[in-house]
Amino acid sequence: EVDPSLQALESRQEEILKRLYELKSAVDGLSKMIQTPDADLDVTNIIQSDDCSPLTTNGADLDLMLGKDYGALKDIVINANPSLPPLSLLVLHSLLCERYKILSAVHTHSSVKSVPENLLKCFGEQTKKQPRHEYQLGFTLIWKDVPKPQMKFSIQTMCPIEGEGNIARFLFSLFGQKYNAVTSTLIDSWVDTAIFQLQEGSSKEKGAVLRSMNAALGKTAWLVGNELSVADIVAWCALQQTGSANAAPANVQKWMKSCENLAPFSSVLRLLK
Repeated sequence: EVDPSLQALESRQEEILKRLYELKSAVDGLSKMIQTPDADLDVTNIIQSDDCSPLTTNGADLDLMLGKDYGALKDIVINANPSLPPLSLLVLHSLLCERYKILSAVHTHSSVKSVPENLLKCFGEQTKKQPRHEYQLGFTLIWKDVPKPQMKFSIQTMCPIEGEGNIARFLFSLFGQKYNAVTSTLIDSWVDTAIFQLQEGSSKEKGAVLRSMNAALGKTAWLVGNELSVADIVAWCALQQTGSANAAPANVQKWMKSCENLAPFSSVLRLLK
């Protein structure tokens, strides 16, 4: 028979260890925010959202992909200009929330005078937060006056990843999909085409891209093969940002409807209204 006093002592030790772990997680999070020059004391708006879906059994191993850091939440911090919202990153955030338990936050930097209400609430309404250690990934979006989106994952060691396409590739890699060399190259090619020609190119370039997309989508359900990839996400968002969606040919229109039948895309559509 176990001594009750010993049981009580073990229970107290477990409670102390739990509190120490929560304190370490909180300190780790505070340390990362302090060491991030873009999340300084001039933040004027903070909206938290933790209503993401719980982890599913098909989630990839984040420790394997991002490196193990015991007791510390892995944080992704993205700067983006509200005058040209990176829609693909919002779609990817929503998709990641279906796979992982994510602590999401939207901040406004002092370099931006005002941000539309829909962008301030792009991750949902504020809800009750859980302790940091109960999440798998931190996702912080800072609306800031920057020429192009910037992302940091390891605050202390890495240079920022710049460009919506490059950040989208990084975020999509967190799903753990493996592609062969040919498929990876095709996906990268479509991402670059969507950003540099469909989104930023001339009307002639946009027309050429739409014809190429129409031809590709006449053979497969998605731009590359028979499953959704980051190429589809970036291309769909580029069409929305440029207002080219209504002028798209038949196969592209059908593909767009397939995208919009998925909740992460339809939520971005509501954001645009």
